[in-house]
Amino acid sequence: MCGIFGAINTKHYFDGAALAHFSELNDLTCYRGPDDHGIRALKLKQSKGNLAQTHNDWNVRRKVGSLTAPLSGMDSPLDDSSWRPRHNCENASGNYFDVFLGNRRLSIIDLSSNGHQPMTDHQGRWIVYNGEIFNYLELRRELQAKGHEFTTSTDTEVILHVYSEYGEQGFDRLNGMWAFAIADVPRRRVVLSRDRFSIKPLYVLRVEGCIYFASEIKQLLPLLPERRLNAETMSAFLVQGLLDHSGKTFFEGIVRAPSSANIIISLDTGDVRESAYWSFCPISGISSSQQAAEQFRELFLDSIKLRLRSDVKVGVLLSGGLDSSAIAVGCRKINGDHIETYSIVSEDGICDEHRFIDMLAETGLRNNKIVFRCADVLQDIDRVLDHSDEPVGGFSVMAQFKLFSAIRQDTDVTVLLSGQGGDEVLLGYLKFFFFHLKSLYRQHKYSQAVFQLGASLWQRTVVRQFTLRSARRYIQTCVPGLSRAIKSEQVRVPVWDCGDIASRQIADIEKYSVPALTHYEDRNSMAHSLEVRHPFLDHRLVEFLVSLPTEWKIRNGWTKHVLRQALPELPDAIRWRRDKQGFLTPEQQWLKYNLSGLIRSTFHNSQLAQAGILNEQEFLNYYEQFQRGAAIPESDIARALIAERWMQRTFGQPARQSMSIESQEVAK
Repeated sequence: MCGIFGAINTKHYFDGAALAHFSELNDLTCYRGPDDHGIRALKLKQSKGNLAQTHNDWNVRRKVGSLTAPLSGMDSPLDDSSWRPRHNCENASGNYFDVFLGNRRLSIIDLSSNGHQPMTDHQGRWIVYNGEIFNYLELRRELQAKGHEFTTSTDTEVILHVYSEYGEQGFDRLNGMWAFAIADVPRRRVVLSRDRFSIKPLYVLRVEGCIYFASEIKQLLPLLPERRLNAETMSAFLVQGLLDHSGKTFFEGIVRAPSSANIIISLDTGDVRESAYWSFCPISGISSSQQAAEQFRELFLDSIKLRLRSDVKVGVLLSGGLDSSAIAVGCRKINGDHIETYSIVSEDGICDEHRFIDMLAETGLRNNKIVFRCADVLQDIDRVLDHSDEPVGGFSVMAQFKLFSAIRQDTDVTVLLSGQGGDEVLLGYLKFFFFHLKSLYRQHKYSQAVFQLGASLWQRTVVRQFTLRSARRYIQTCVPGLSRAIKSEQVRVPVWDCGDIASRQIADIEKYSVPALTHYEDRNSMAHSLEVRHPFLDHRLVEFLVSLPTEWKIRNGWTKHVLRQALPELPDAIRWRRDKQGFLTPEQQWLKYNLSGLIRSTFHNSQLAQAGILNEQEFLNYYEQFQRGAAIPESDIARALIAERWMQRTFGQPARQSMSIESQEVAK
């Protein structure tokens, strides 16, 4: 796990001042990689018949000057006075370059200096890489059988050899999470690649013939000609709670690299093209729900086994829900009782799942609980926003930030397994049950729809948890309440569309759910130099579960039926748990009472209003209705508060650093 930064000049060359500046931008995310760092400047374009060059180990001190010097060939070398050699980085010959690669390393596999990046295969290819390839041992053996020789024990070197053997289309062989750049000097091109499910971040900025890429937006902000808010992205966030649902970010000009795809930049022609290396492929041949449960179990346990590969200590994030509990039980089956689990609970004990956490602890799993309080929101909100670079969806993000902070301070764990993705691949969200009923109705399968509805009522599962307030988001005719306070023109994203269940699952995995969840989990964990892995997002498991008939995932009124069927090791109270509860915090009472003064003062002279996004008085009226008990989702209020706070820090004067909680007692 690491952080990366890179720059490509397709028209001209970068100068010495650029090298110093790029090195600083690489180090902006030193928390992502505290163990090692490295940079390399390369010259890939041919000039006056010379082959692309790369040699000499140099660095530069910062010098004021243009980041892109319009040099031509070898005729305009930099003034030597701008250079000062330093031992810990590398520079191309000729004192100018067209490709920069930078890396900050968090050592997970092969902790030795052999894992230093940028790494080369000594055939003219260089890589900087953020992530983990979990099947690297199998790939290494496969490549050795083809004659490849390895000099390290890292997964990084395996990627270079996969590229050497199969080209960029060979990345479909990788099982893992990644964002990397390979500078292919002989072919004078750079290949950027991102994993299948948007787990590892990769942002791209194009400015006047230059392409910059980075693990975090903050690394690209100094390179923007002008910092401008993307109003469309902000409106979708405020009105519909959407994050990372498209390639656009909250900043005009900065985009997300697409998942499951490569970006190939030619230094010869300047052409930039995207090429998918993977897409969903339906799996057939499963003849019964029992066979499905058996194959799921095999794939699930193998996914966990691969994600336990590490040269540092591994733990499990345990919410008490079905998904994280399944991972904890799977880890114990593979590794015995050596695994430790970590949980966040609320101060009042109402808005968490501590009783289910305790059930697992009683079976012998070691657990560590961290208490989340309203004061933690005020303490951490600015730090969370600074690490995320964009607004976050709610207070649960700050709860997770505190959990990671405690893990870093109080334990020697570096890698954590998470249950993210389980609801999307197993149809765990309540909406999927109702999408399924709608699908059955459209297919005129009325008796099946009535049976599922009746079974849920009888089992006291999904239907008993239905509320119109939570369902409004998925009803096209229901206009979101917060939209009345939005000034800018709104074009709602059709999150209510559901052609069939499989396509809806894919939409959540690619757009509406998984990217946002992995976004904040990556930023929160890497802020504390921790790596998070996701067994449910193994592509083999995802394809298998998406391909299964819906009736095997939602059965007899139960969601996630194939998981419940496959893991009898789970305590029955968890395995056949009727309710679905997310990672909750007492947002409603905090927003109504404890944070009332903060909300009113924050929206005085609102930056969202000045940007033409929000009518601040309409919002405050909306907030007053919420306080009086109107059926308004607390998430609406939380998102607006978080967005305004982010706007103040990003586009206006920095928000006040000292905040206090209202002393008014919370109503019982």
